[in-house]
Parts: sequence; C-alpha cells; structure tokens
Amino acid sequence: MNDSHRARYDAFDQRIDKLLEPTRNFKPAVWLFTAATALGDFGILWHIIGIIRAVADSSRVRQALILSSLMGVESLLLNQGIKPFFRRERPTTKGDQRFKIRKPRTSSFPSGHASSAFFAAVVLSRWSGGPAIALWFTFAIIVATSRVAVRIHHASDIFAGALIGISMGLLAHLVINLI
Repeated sequence: MNDSHRARYDAFDQRIDKLLEPTRNFKPAVWLFTAATALGDFGILWHIIGIIRAVADSSRVRQALILSSLMGVESLLLNQGIKPFFRRERPTTKGDQRFKIRKPRTSSFPSGHASSAFFAAVVLSRWSGGPAIALWFTFAIIVATSRVAVRIHHASDIFAGALIGISMGLLAHLVINLI
C-alpha cells in the first residue's frame, strides 16, 4: 500500500475513532460494547444463537451444527490463512482501559470479530425471515462496532472483516446447497 492510500485509511480510522469517543464515557455504551466484544470472542454469540434456535425448534439442530462447523472453517481461514499476510498493529495492545476485554493474539487487520459476525449473519439469513435477518445484521454491526469502540481495531479493519465475512458467507451458501 502506498503512502497516499495509507494516509486516507488513517484519516478515515481517526474520524471514526473520534466519532465513537463520546460513547466510551456513556455507561450503557460501555456495557454494550464490552458485552458485544466478549460475545464475539470465538463466535460465542453465534453458537449460542444456533443452540437457542435448535432448542426452540428441533428441526433446526442440523442448522446449528452446520453453522458451528462453518464458523470453525471461517475462523481457520481468516486467522491462519488471511491474517498472517498482514502485520498491522492494533490501535492499543490491550484495548481502551475503560473496557475489560481479552487481549488478542493476532494482527489487527482484518477484524476476526467483524468477519465472523457478518459471516454468521449471512448464513443465518438463509434459514430466517425478514425480522430475524434484520436482527442478525444488527448484532453483527454491534459486534463489529464494539471492536473499534474498545480500541482494539481500526475502523478499516472491521470494514475489511465485514466484507470478507459476507463473501465467505455467500460461499457458504453454495456449500450448504451441496450438503
């Protein structure tokens, strides 16, 4: 990436960071972003959603198993296949001190939380109706935004992660058709 592109990304990241700063002092936002970032760890939120859907309707057990299996593949591809090519430093090493979060071990780019969130939202959308689809993407946006709010990712990291997650989710639809 040349210096001109890097400067544009840095300026974009700084604008979003400044936009989110007031939320870092608003207790409900601190709680929401702390919870969202923790639930995004290892895709926990999405596995819980798969389990809840299966418990509510036993015909969805297969869907829950498919979702969890595909989430494992998505995580492996992103964390072992894509992230090692980028060595982008995180905005902070442990996150903003106002948030209690797990310290990540991989590079900042792209965001694994954003990728898995949007991946899961796309996969779950295959089995859902309109209101649920809106809910899945709302959860994905909150999880992705939380990573910038807690200062463990740059905004451009989450946008790239979201695009990767959506792309992999669409490819997963093809795989699901073969199963």
